[in-house]
Amino acid sequence: MHRRSVLAAAFAIGVGTALPALAEDAKPDTPKPDAAKIDLPKFPAEASVKQTTRVAGKTLNYTATIGALPVRDEKGKTVAEVVFTAYVLDGARDPSRPVTFAFNGGPGAASVYLNLGAIGPKRVQFGAQGDSPSDSAQLIDNPGTWLDFTDMVFIDPVGTGFSRSLVDKEETKKRFYSITPDIEYLSRIVYDWLVKNGRMASPKYVTGESYGGFRAPKITYYLQTKLGVGVNGVVLVSPYLEPPIDLAPDVSPMPWVSTLPSMAASNYERQGKALSPALMAEVEAYARGEFVTDLMKGRRDPAAVARLVDKVTAYTGLNREFVKISGGRIDSRAYLRELYRQEGKIGSWYDSNVTQDDPFPWSPEGRRGDPILDAIIAPTTSAMVDFTTRVVGWKVEGRYNALSDEVGENWEKGVELTSATTDLRQAVAADPKMKVLVVHGYDDLSCPYFISRLIIDQMPISGDPNRVRLALYPGGHMFYSRPASQAAFRADVMQVFGAR
Repeated sequence: MHRRSVLAAAFAIGVGTALPALAEDAKPDTPKPDAAKIDLPKFPAEASVKQTTRVAGKTLNYTATIGALPVRDEKGKTVAEVVFTAYVLDGARDPSRPVTFAFNGGPGAASVYLNLGAIGPKRVQFGAQGDSPSDSAQLIDNPGTWLDFTDMVFIDPVGTGFSRSLVDKEETKKRFYSITPDIEYLSRIVYDWLVKNGRMASPKYVTGESYGGFRAPKITYYLQTKLGVGVNGVVLVSPYLEPPIDLAPDVSPMPWVSTLPSMAASNYERQGKALSPALMAEVEAYARGEFVTDLMKGRRDPAAVARLVDKVTAYTGLNREFVKISGGRIDSRAYLRELYRQEGKIGSWYDSNVTQDDPFPWSPEGRRGDPILDAIIAPTTSAMVDFTTRVVGWKVEGRYNALSDEVGENWEKGVELTSATTDLRQAVAADPKMKVLVVHGYDDLSCPYFISRLIIDQMPISGDPNRVRLALYPGGHMFYSRPASQAAFRADVMQVFGAR
């Protein structure tokens, strides 16, 4: 852990109260202690290492660099340090070579999941059925990396990874744990990295996963309109764009509409069916049509309820009596518990077909962590800390937070996450050349793909109708843990970059 000691304003007050006579002897220019300042060991200077990886039959030579950029307040004082991991291809600088900035979500997640799972030059296995906390943390070449067509910078927001605030808890919450300041300081980090590394003229891309998919459109629009940085393309990975699960479930049909297709996809997969847009077309049409109509009719129309129960039972594969008791309205958490109750297992919210033994199978309510979250923290943390401190040689003190509960618990409450789609629309309208790719795993219940389907279908068509595109793959939130899905993802992203 960091050795943290708050400069004691209380100590100063105590001395002043006990010895008032000393006040007359105090020098007028004696600096007052900064109550918000945190005393921490200094971060080391940035460190780099030469590495190689193989992708698509080619050997790539690149430099991995880890360091920190300052966040300054209105008076120029450093109030936080944001850690980045950059991968830059070796050789003569090509002015047309893109650079991509990557963010994960939470809020409270470091960028390690995109880095060491999805798109970085090295990876560690996590997120699939059978993966375990004690699995090897040794990094191997990543066949899904983007390094052959873009340099990459992975950014850890304050409170995640090794990134840290230098002010006290209340000031930290105000400056970093809220939607608007989060976007503003992270956008400035992108700007500062570009300037420091002489890449302002390079093509620029932004990608974000989960809540990072909420961040990415907002960062893109802020860069465009506030910091004067154009963005050539945006890739949103399992994004959280709108909050239908926060809407009133007793009135709005959206919580049920958004998750039914993912439940159906999981059911099809358990039956051994290959997931495809053609297979999913029927349930998607039902979800946005007859399902909505019957949901809105409610229990005062027994015929509508009966239709709901029949259809939802068939699509989800759940016990009909459970569906009947639920009125065809299947809460995703209840679904995961009911799905495997007879087997004494629990499914993951991030991929319902990833399971583990239920430690409390007789409990009337679920009392467990998530099978995927339980299994990913150890390998990703161990791999990233080893890479940072041993391989790259950035000898930093302190704990690495792959997923920080503290950030999540202290995040601004009562703020509706409804502006990412607004900023996405505005960013697309502002730049007729910018491309957007939204990608999801079919089985994800945490960020259901059907929300993005509905959002994109409501967006005005500006120029090429494929400029904003949705792509779907077998798997869940971290669909890239499946080799075939990661390969399909890489191919779709290459089209966005014009690399194929």
